[in-house]
Amino acid sequence: MNRLILVLFLLFNLSLSAVLANPKITVRTAILMDYHSDEILFELDPETEIYPASMTKIMTSIVAFDLLKKNQLSLDDMFTVSENAWRLSQSGYSSMFIMINDTVSVEDLLKGIIIASGNDACVALAEGIAGSEENFAEMMNEKAIEIGMSMTNFTNSSGINDPDNISTVRDIAIMSKYLIENYPVYYELFKEKTFTWDRTGGDPIKQGNRNPLLYKNVGVDGVKTGYLAVEKYSLASSMKKKDRRLIAVASGFPTKNLRSSESLKLLNWGFRNSNTFEVSNINNTKFELDTWLGKKNKLNAIPKENYYVTINKKDIRHLKVSLKYDGPIVAPIDEGEKIAELVIQKKDEIIKSIPLYAAEDLKKVNFLKSLITSINYLIWGDV
Repeated sequence: MNRLILVLFLLFNLSLSAVLANPKITVRTAILMDYHSDEILFELDPETEIYPASMTKIMTSIVAFDLLKKNQLSLDDMFTVSENAWRLSQSGYSSMFIMINDTVSVEDLLKGIIIASGNDACVALAEGIAGSEENFAEMMNEKAIEIGMSMTNFTNSSGINDPDNISTVRDIAIMSKYLIENYPVYYELFKEKTFTWDRTGGDPIKQGNRNPLLYKNVGVDGVKTGYLAVEKYSLASSMKKKDRRLIAVASGFPTKNLRSSESLKLLNWGFRNSNTFEVSNINNTKFELDTWLGKKNKLNAIPKENYYVTINKKDIRHLKVSLKYDGPIVAPIDEGEKIAELVIQKKDEIIKSIPLYAAEDLKKVNFLKSLITSINYLIWGDV
């Protein structure tokens, strides 16, 4: 049978203006990743060891979100504030300003962690969930290993004052993607600009989110800032434009203003110089293939994986996606049987081959109809 290669798309009406060189940013280590394709668009010493500072709180939130998702924790659960937690609110670090022996809901503690970057709220949540911050750190490290953070070690829930609390910008990017992908409802907290803690025995305390990019209305909806004197300023940020999302993580900015401006420069550079395309989606990608001797004339072929490709705008004209199969498809075919593949190429290089499977069983026609069809083919060449 003839092998059919059908070019599916490359009708992009896009401007192919000159693509800028890699951005020059004033920072010690950085990475820019496409959320959907995992393509690394830019990196600067991405495996350099860093002190993640308050970016640690992303994992603190993930551990809590995981328990909420499994119904092992409720937003309405109340935890009592220990002296350990209260002391952090008195030590000059960013705080929610909870008081000793207060009972605070999980929801308020999470808002205090995510929006106000409260170190005291981190300890209260950690102790409430795991009994001690040490036990909670073990949970954080187990989750880090599970999601592929290979160069990270957490020793506390807040990220302050421990030389063994380490990570890399690559691992922080992996963690940020995991957060956004697995907890989309709870992730909404990360774009909240203010949190008011209606504290016991005093006036309410209103604090703003420390992520400076949230206030620029450019599509940034997270993730978390960080600062330690030994590390300087850091930021994990995520920007969404239409259906596309980029994640940038950088650490070692010398000033707070550079943390904001250089992170935004990196994100804008990524959107300006590349595009991401959805090639296959398990929910809506299907191809109708001709059949031979089947009870149906067409059979749907579907993928079992989502796949996105990110490419520099200057290279878009070289992108080709083809459907490859030996056709027509000869009955009988079982549902789930591989019958075709999608081939993604850039110039002559095959980037990815995605198997396509039969969406249903294809039964063979009875003997008489099979005989008539075969005779017609022999005489007329009509399948």
